[in-house]
Amino acid sequence: MNISDAHIKAIQTLGYTADEARFLYVVATHSGYFVPRQFVAFTETSWGKRYQSFTGKVERCGHATWREYLDLGGVYHLFSKTLYRLIERENLRNRRRHSTEFIRTRLLLLDFIIANPQHEYLETEQDKVRFFCDQLGIPKKALPAKTYEGISTAQPTLRYFVDKFPLFLDAVTGSSSPVVSFSYVDPGQASLTGFANHLNTYVPLFRHLASFRFLYIAGSSIHFTAAEKCFRSVVTGALRTAVSMELLRYLRLRLAWDRKEYGDLSADEIEWLDQASQTFAGPEIEALYAAWKAGEIGERELQKQYGESGRQPRIEFATYLVSRGEGDMRQLEKTG
Repeated sequence: MNISDAHIKAIQTLGYTADEARFLYVVATHSGYFVPRQFVAFTETSWGKRYQSFTGKVERCGHATWREYLDLGGVYHLFSKTLYRLIERENLRNRRRHSTEFIRTRLLLLDFIIANPQHEYLETEQDKVRFFCDQLGIPKKALPAKTYEGISTAQPTLRYFVDKFPLFLDAVTGSSSPVVSFSYVDPGQASLTGFANHLNTYVPLFRHLASFRFLYIAGSSIHFTAAEKCFRSVVTGALRTAVSMELLRYLRLRLAWDRKEYGDLSADEIEWLDQASQTFAGPEIEALYAAWKAGEIGERELQKQYGESGRQPRIEFATYLVSRGEGDMRQLEKTG
């Protein structure tokens, strides 16, 4: 977790210590809500005067308020527009009031963040768009997005990664380079419908990645086995089909290009072919192209072969059990 010194100092101008400022930054960025035990865990202190001084301060300064919620108990809501503005988070919806399900989700999310400070989190929408589009060269249209109707203007607003679940680069898994890690936080839903919908939203982005990791985060292990099956069905199945279909598209467009049938290709197809030429490269693909072009291998055979054993992305799926602020990671599946 990399927190800018400038942001910490900005919060300190409101009268907080460095540790308190760091905690408030994490809460504002990732959750908007917190309970006292999370402050104790984050600062690695015990219950006593330090905790009482902090909670008294946030209420006295009007930066947070304590509310009682059915099935949740007492929760602090960090709502101060001044504080969010100081750390350039004034547009986050975390400072607004939400449903109990949203709050429960954010508290679990915050538990995960506090227990895993070693990760490099992509904190904002801009951070995520920059990483996938500018650094990895993935088209923006592949990112998970939601359209909001404008209130003050007639133009709708397109926002990316609106779920705000932890998305980070994990350099602690033994890999030579950080692994892109996605997640879903289950607040205790009765079914996995929400999880399946979430995965479907991210499938277009997953198709552009050579490897990635996915965490199913929950406060109970009751859905862990079902979540694994859901992930395999939605993501692994979709990517298996995507590989064979994209390979076929590459072969067809390349054949048209090699025959100089440029007039039959759109600008988007030419751009896609240029990008695909980097993905589908190497002697294996060249031999496959020659065999397909000569009619030695049919499209149905190619789809079956590459759908089952082609260039599949390296995917790791795991579950993470949050319990009293501590996480217990249990790996269920690793494919690829």
